[in-house]
Amino acid sequence: MAQRLEDLAARREAAHNAGSARSVEKHHAKGKMTARERIDYLLDEGSFQELDMLARHRAHGMGLDANRPYTDGVITGFGTIDGRKVCVFSQDFTVFGGALGEVFAEKIHKVMDLAASIGVPMIGLNDGAGARIQEGVVSLHSYGGIFHRNAQASGVIPQISVILGPCAGGAVYSPAMTDFIFMVQNSSHMFITGPDVVKTVTGEDVTLEELGGAMSHASKSGVAAFVAPDEQSCLDDVKYLLSFLPANNLEVPPVIGTDDDADRATPELADLLPDSPNQPYDMKKVIAAVVDDGDFFEVNQHWAQNLVCGFGRVDGRTIGIVGNQPQILAGVLNIEASEKGARFVRTCDAFNIPLVTFVDVPGFMPGTDQEYGGIIRHGAKLLYAYCEATVPRVQIITRKAYGGAYVVMNSKSIGCDLAYAWPSAELAVMGPDGAVEIVYRRELAEAGDPVARRKELVDDYTQRYANPYEAAERGYVDDVIDPADTRRVLARSLDLLASKREDLPKRKHGNMPL
Repeated sequence: MAQRLEDLAARREAAHNAGSARSVEKHHAKGKMTARERIDYLLDEGSFQELDMLARHRAHGMGLDANRPYTDGVITGFGTIDGRKVCVFSQDFTVFGGALGEVFAEKIHKVMDLAASIGVPMIGLNDGAGARIQEGVVSLHSYGGIFHRNAQASGVIPQISVILGPCAGGAVYSPAMTDFIFMVQNSSHMFITGPDVVKTVTGEDVTLEELGGAMSHASKSGVAAFVAPDEQSCLDDVKYLLSFLPANNLEVPPVIGTDDDADRATPELADLLPDSPNQPYDMKKVIAAVVDDGDFFEVNQHWAQNLVCGFGRVDGRTIGIVGNQPQILAGVLNIEASEKGARFVRTCDAFNIPLVTFVDVPGFMPGTDQEYGGIIRHGAKLLYAYCEATVPRVQIITRKAYGGAYVVMNSKSIGCDLAYAWPSAELAVMGPDGAVEIVYRRELAEAGDPVARRKELVDDYTQRYANPYEAAERGYVDDVIDPADTRRVLARSLDLLASKREDLPKRKHGNMPL
């Protein structure tokens, strides 16, 4: 037995050092951790149990016969984060450049199947060169197995992709089907075709960072939900995100103790709104005042900034927050904001996270760019997502709530459970200026002093319609509240709705306007 244990130890040692010392040195020189160092940093100390450590490829030709390192370029297994179980794979760039082959993929298939079967989050640490060219179509077929499992696990367990190096070609589609993508500035890159191909096909000169860097995907494409300055910060953010999420779709998110009294008043909110309804304010300050300890974790912070989405807690319970941002484009809904909101709402609904919507929306963005780009179809995504959501839903109207955009922003008519408005709320088909121009166009044209008459009509419309009271009379809002009571009202409402149960009609699936 002693000899056999020595043989096992030697094989395990070889697996732990599958990449050459030179490859590891080059990797560290770029400021990057190795695949194992990343796992050690992410998981609780001593909790990682590796699987398939001694797996090796079985391909032939093109020099592969003489090069069969253990692990085959990816480390898989399970462990805990803050004591909660997770499954993980970590691609090893020091072995075959992290390129995916048949055995590499089989290891990922196995750990994904394990995560789905036991109902724990699946975390993928991506740092690889795509398909292993030497294994040809086998690599492509193997990618398909990953994509299929991503789709099957979607909405069942949280799937998190962390991009810590190159991710190109077909390799980007697995992260794209997961729930959240994390990237690191200056070292993470995602693209379908690289700068050289772009230059050849289109003639465009573009750098690697411009084409597929973290900030490009965070601010322009919306692919990256989170961006961090370095790997350690990125992995810290992954841990933080998991603290808001349940292990699977049959559980509720963890409740975190807090000393922040759920009955705490928020008097600062009364002074936050400007006197003029046309002046902006920061919706994030409203959110920070309401959530526990001012702790708000924003999702897609750099993309579609006219809509704020993220996670917080009220009385220790996780909530998903959606809010119009008056500081950016007056909080209007456009194509990007609609897509961002729809994806976030559906994610929260999939994982039993109550939705709180702060409304200050003047409408949908006008213009040919928006119309030709499909604002009707994209706006319908957000509408569909809210209509379909069965989790507890609370709406708080802080100021403007105009037209179809008001309806889309989780209104009572599309299934909101409890709707509240501040006294500053304005629920109307459109703003006073626009309404007067349309309704009284002929009268204004014939008026002796159209400016003075217009002001009278605007003031009258504002007094009669730009307030929450007609909506309150009809039950479209459940109460008009003092902004200082926002947190306590929200806490009571969420506590009441915690036992909500609602089933959708029996069907294969709806046909969302994708």
